[in-house]
Amino acid sequence: MPPLSGIKVLDLSRVLAGPLCTMILADLGAEVVKVEPPWGDETRGWGPPFVKGESAYFLSVNRGKKSLALDLKTLEGQEVVRRLAQRADVLVENFKTGDLRRYGLDYESLKELNPRLVYLSITGFGHTGPRAQEPGYDAALQGYTGIMSVTGEPEGPPMKVGVAWIDVMTGMMGAVAVLSALYEREKSGLGQHIDLSLFDVGLFALANLGESYLLTGKPPGRLGNAHAQIVPYGAFPAADGWLVLAVGNDEQFARLCQVLGLPDLLARFPTNAERVEARKEVMEAISKVLKTRPRAHWLERFREKGIPAAPVNDLAEAFQDPQAQARAAIWTLPHPLLEALPTLANPLRFLSRTPASPSLPPPLLGEHAQAVLREAGYTPEEVARLVEKGVVRIQAKERQ
Repeated sequence: MPPLSGIKVLDLSRVLAGPLCTMILADLGAEVVKVEPPWGDETRGWGPPFVKGESAYFLSVNRGKKSLALDLKTLEGQEVVRRLAQRADVLVENFKTGDLRRYGLDYESLKELNPRLVYLSITGFGHTGPRAQEPGYDAALQGYTGIMSVTGEPEGPPMKVGVAWIDVMTGMMGAVAVLSALYEREKSGLGQHIDLSLFDVGLFALANLGESYLLTGKPPGRLGNAHAQIVPYGAFPAADGWLVLAVGNDEQFARLCQVLGLPDLLARFPTNAERVEARKEVMEAISKVLKTRPRAHWLERFREKGIPAAPVNDLAEAFQDPQAQARAAIWTLPHPLLEALPTLANPLRFLSRTPASPSLPPPLLGEHAQAVLREAGYTPEEVARLVEKGVVRIQAKERQ
């Protein structure tokens, strides 16, 4: 059985951070009901690319879930959530601070119905502080938390990370938080409210750069593909493409100089601290030699000498890498519209038992409404009335 078999998750989140969190839980065996508005999660309309009307963005973070399209602005819709929350182990939401209190769906209200409920709130800035009421968007948070100030070329403009980096990190931290609260519940018998913000995660993920600032009081600048504390480290052009060098110690640097035919460079800068001080000179000397031969030549030599290096792949090259194939980096799921749907595999590997595995494909909007409502105790007649009043949207059997 999967690790989270028997755990029921009520997912009221949209876009990326929350859905990524709940998809991780689904991959680990949790039963996830995705409650989305009658018009659907915003990412259903984000594209291109679309394949047969389905957005790649939505498909990327919503496998393993059942969809219930529900109008939370109605009293009947709010009652549906209360019924589902009474049976749930976990609720995940990313409404603005205080929004769900208006509907009686905040943690304080729902814990009266289900004291064991683990309730994860994901917001831009958390439930406290002067920005608590402001919405949170990944690009804005990359600006607020400083990651853009250290991303990009030294003389270029600030740059955001190529994916919604803080959203992704927050989704993963959300899964850690939920699992921790479920473990603690085994001892206390009680759920709890988790206040997780993109702002907090973005600051935490600054890691060594954040700590360097705290110790020195000096904000680091942009270094492009270089490393603040290690030289040589970064992307270099070969004769026919780019490669990455990640020389982490002095012994590796000595071997690198041997391969590149740069004994004078080794003699002048044998320690990393010296190389960091002479960053420009060291990088230019290495780059000049690397440009003389094709990338494959250098990568083969570096592998022979145990020098950390890699090609700078595009996504096609990354997914075609033999390692990606050996590690089953792509899961293929059946889908009612797309037939075989390739998705990004969960990286968690439980080798002895209970492997992570895909269950349901990403749902069509409202695809599971009737089954979810029946399980919550609604009769067929009650479901029909909710549909007639527009509280619930039922997925049509045929789509164009």
